[in-house]
Amino acid sequence: MTRQTSRNRCWQAAALTLAGATAALVAGAAQAQETFKIGIVSFLSGQAAESFGIPAVNGAKVLVDAFNKGAAPAPYNKPGFGGLKLEAVYVDENGGATKQVQELRNLYQRDNVDAVLGYISSGDCLAVAPIAEELKKMLVLMDCGTPRIFEEGKYNYVFRTAAHATMDNVGLVRYMKAKNIRMDTLSAINQDYAWGQDSRADFVAAAGQLYPNVKLETDLLPKFGAGQYGTEISALVGAGSDVVYSSLWGGDLQAFVLQASPRGLPKKSQLVFSAADHVLPPLGDKMPDGTIIGARGAYGLMSQKSPLNDWLFRGYEAANGVYPVQAAYRATQSILGLKSAVEKAMTKNGGKKPSTDELVAAMTGLEWQSPGGLIQMKLADGHQAIQTIAISRTKYNPDSKRVDLVDIQYFPAECVNPPPGVKSIDWIKGGMQGAKCN
Repeated sequence: MTRQTSRNRCWQAAALTLAGATAALVAGAAQAQETFKIGIVSFLSGQAAESFGIPAVNGAKVLVDAFNKGAAPAPYNKPGFGGLKLEAVYVDENGGATKQVQELRNLYQRDNVDAVLGYISSGDCLAVAPIAEELKKMLVLMDCGTPRIFEEGKYNYVFRTAAHATMDNVGLVRYMKAKNIRMDTLSAINQDYAWGQDSRADFVAAAGQLYPNVKLETDLLPKFGAGQYGTEISALVGAGSDVVYSSLWGGDLQAFVLQASPRGLPKKSQLVFSAADHVLPPLGDKMPDGTIIGARGAYGLMSQKSPLNDWLFRGYEAANGVYPVQAAYRATQSILGLKSAVEKAMTKNGGKKPSTDELVAAMTGLEWQSPGGLIQMKLADGHQAIQTIAISRTKYNPDSKRVDLVDIQYFPAECVNPPPGVKSIDWIKGGMQGAKCN
C-alpha cells in the first residue's frame, strides 16, 4: 500500500466519522424538538360554555404554557412532557354526541394527536369511549360524571382522571347528616340524560340509607338545556319539601336559581346542589345564602392549601381575572396525570416518546398529586379515579362582592366512592359497606 493510498483511506474514514456525527446531531436535534400533541375537547359555545367549558380550557392553557416554559412547580417542573414540547388542539364539545364521535375520529386520524383529553357531558363520554377503544387510541376523560362508563363497559385505552358522580351524592348526604339537616321529605329536579338520571338515583339511594324514613315527593326530569323552569318551580314550591336536590349545572343551573329565588323556593326548602361552585362567580348575590353545594372534588374556594394549589390558583387568576372553579381543576388534574404517565413510560423505555400501549401501561393504576389533592386510579382495573370531596354552604360577602363557601367538610376518597368491583348503586343500596370515613 502506498503512502498516498493510506492517506486517502484515512481521509475517507474521517469523512465517514464526521458524517455519522452530523447525522447523530441532526437526529438529536429532531428528537429534542419532538412534540406530544393533545386534543382538548370542552364546551366553547352553548349554555355550558361560560361557567364550565371555557374555564376548563383556560385551566388547560395555563398548564400547557407553564409546561412548555418549564415553569411548573415540582414534581412537574420538567419542561413539556418529559422534554417533549406540548402542542394542543382545542375542539368545541357543543353539538351533540354524533358530532363528537366524528370530531374524535378527526383528532386521531386527521390531526394525528397522541391523546385526547376532555368531555364534560356524560352523553358525549358514553358515545366517544367505544370509538377510542375501536381505534386503539388514548382517551382521557377529564369530567363527565356518569358511573356507567366503566360499570357497563370495559376499556383498555380509556381512562377517567376524576371521580364519577357517586362521590358527589354520597358526600352531600353524609354532609347533611353530619350537619343535622332535616330531610323527612325530599323533592328533586335533574336533567333527563345519563348525568341527571344517575345523579338522582345515587342521591335518592344514599338518602334512603342515612335518612331511612325520607319520603320522595316531587321528582322532575326536564330535558337538558331546557332553560325555562316555571312549571317545575311551581311544583317544587307547592310540594314544600324539606330538601330540594338537583344536579343541574352550567346555564341550566343558573337559570333555575334565577327563576326559583323570586318564587320563594329557597325560603321553603333547603336547596342542595351537587355540582354548583362553577356558577358562583356569574350568579354572585343571586345565589341564596345557605345553599349546600358540592364542587365535584376539593376544588376552588373549597380547595386545601398546598404549593401546587397555590400555583394553580395564582396563575389562573392572573391569566383570567377570576379564581379557578371545578372545570379548571378537572382539566388540570387530567393533564397532570397524563404528564405523569408519559414521564413514567419514558423512564422505563430509555427516554423515548412512548407508544400508546406504553402510555396505557403507565397510566393504569397511577397515582399523582393535583391541586385538588391525591388522584388514585383505583377503580375499573386502574382506569377510573377516586379522590377527596368537599361540601359546604354559600354565604355572600358584600365587601368582596363574592360568594364565600363556609362550613366546609372534607370526605376521604374511600368514604364516598365504591370499592373496586362493586357497582355504585349496589354499594349504596347495600349500606355503603367498607366505607372508610375517618
